[in-house]
Amino acid sequence: MIDSIVYTESTVETYDDVEAARDAEGSTWVRVWDANRTELDAVAERFGIHPLSVEDVVHDVRPKTEEFPTHTFVLVKTAHLRSGDTSFEEEVGSEQVGLFVGDDWLVTMSTSTLPEVQSVWDSIDAGNSRLLTLGPDFTAYRVIDGVVDDYFAVLDQIGGMIEDIETLVLDGPDPDVLEDLNAVRRDLLSIRKLLWPTREAVGVLARGDPEQVNERTEKYYRDVYDHLVQLVDLTETYRDLASGTRDIYLNTLSQSTNEVMKTLTVVATILLPLTFIVGVYGMNFDGGPFNMPELGWTLGYPAVMGGMGIVSLVMVLYFRSEGWL
Repeated sequence: MIDSIVYTESTVETYDDVEAARDAEGSTWVRVWDANRTELDAVAERFGIHPLSVEDVVHDVRPKTEEFPTHTFVLVKTAHLRSGDTSFEEEVGSEQVGLFVGDDWLVTMSTSTLPEVQSVWDSIDAGNSRLLTLGPDFTAYRVIDGVVDDYFAVLDQIGGMIEDIETLVLDGPDPDVLEDLNAVRRDLLSIRKLLWPTREAVGVLARGDPEQVNERTEKYYRDVYDHLVQLVDLTETYRDLASGTRDIYLNTLSQSTNEVMKTLTVVATILLPLTFIVGVYGMNFDGGPFNMPELGWTLGYPAVMGGMGIVSLVMVLYFRSEGWL
C-alpha cells in the first residue's frame, strides 16, 4: 500500500496520487508498506531512489546510512520479543524500515505497517506543530527515535527474565533453567547485532554529514545516538549478568554433584569393613586346629552381626564428628 501526505506549517493534506503529492507545495511524506515490487519501483523512480536501496529494504541487511546527491538513505530495524512455549522461550524478532530523506520529502518503506511509523504519521495527521514546522529530517528522526525506544522495552523484558532465572538457579540446578538462560543469552546476542550497526548509522546523522539533515535537527540525532550508546552498555551489562548466572548454575550443579559423591563415598567406606568381615567368615574353613573356632560356636552368628553393627555405628559417629554427614 502507498499513502501520501503533504504538510506545511499550517496545513495537512492527504493525496491518493504520488505524483501529485510530490509536486505539491510543502513537505511530502510517502509511506510504502506491504507493497509489491512494481509499486516499490514506481515510488523509487519518482523520487530518484536507487534500485539497490530498494533491494536493501526488501532483503535482510545491516542497519546503515548512505548518502546520495538528492537524498539520504537510512535503514533501521525494529525489535520485539516473540513468545515461545514458556515465559523464557522468546526470540528477538525484527522488521526493517527504510527512510529516504530529501530536502522537502520523506519516503518510508517497510514490509508491513509498523507502530513506530504509524504513530508519527498519526501525529502529523493530527497537526502536531513541531512535526509540521521542522521538516522531513525531523520526521525521520521521530521514526528512528521510536525504533530505538523499543530497544529499551525489549532489554527491560530481558532484564526481568534474567532476574527470574537467577531466582530459579538459587533454588537448585535444573536443566530447563540452563536452557532458559541460553535462550536469554541468544536474545542478547541478537540485540547486540542490531545495536552496533544502528549506532554507526545514527552516528552519521548525528554528525550532520548528510546535506538533508539540518543543523537544528542534529542535536536530536545526537540524543538518539546517546541512547544507543546507553543501550550498548546495558546490553553488555546484561550479558555479564547472564554469564554470572550461568557460572552460579554450574557451581551449584558441581556442588550438588559433590554432595552426592560425598554421600556415596561415606556409604562405601562404611560398607568396606563389613565386606571384609563377611569375606573372612565366608571362607568357612573347618576341621583343623587352625580353622575358625566361631563356626562351631552357638552365638557365633549373632556375635559377628553385632560386631558389624558396632563397627558401622562407630564409623557413622566419627563421620558426623568430622562434619562429613
